[in-house]
Amino acid sequence: MTADNGAADGVTWHQFELAAPELARPIRSQFERHLHHVLATLRLDGAPRVSGNEARFHGDHLWLGMMPGSRKRADLLRDPRFALHAAPIDTELAVGDAKLSGTAHEVTDLDTVRDYLSAIGSSFEPDEASMFVVRIDSAVLTRVAGQEMLVESWSPTRGLTTDHL
Repeated sequence: MTADNGAADGVTWHQFELAAPELARPIRSQFERHLHHVLATLRLDGAPRVSGNEARFHGDHLWLGMMPGSRKRADLLRDPRFALHAAPIDTELAVGDAKLSGTAHEVTDLDTVRDYLSAIGSSFEPDEASMFVVRIDSAVLTRVAGQEMLVESWSPTRGLTTDHL
């Protein structure tokens, strides 16, 4: 997997939870409401690619799973930067619109992948799936609170901020 080098390389999900639990809880809740989310990666020509993608929490990490031959996998192997938008099913934004960005790192240890797949009840064999763990550079939750828009954001360098719009 990846080393936990701190803010310069983003943080694990667990480190984010420890740093900003009041923001991590509702963001996690939004990602757990639905299995499929919107993943943005960078194509070879630098243009954005938007794809549907599964995201699950396991251990200290948020995991992304994809097929080994997928374009989004090729994108992440070339440039690990991503943005992930929780499935936007809360049309009133009362709970919030959750977004994460950072880097995604492929897990190549087959025993680790096997353990993860077993934990989530997947029938895939480790060599049939490409699994990535994410390191978070930014987390944002946007919601409607009364007559205003509330934007809560966090980064390892800036900490937690709240804007009332």
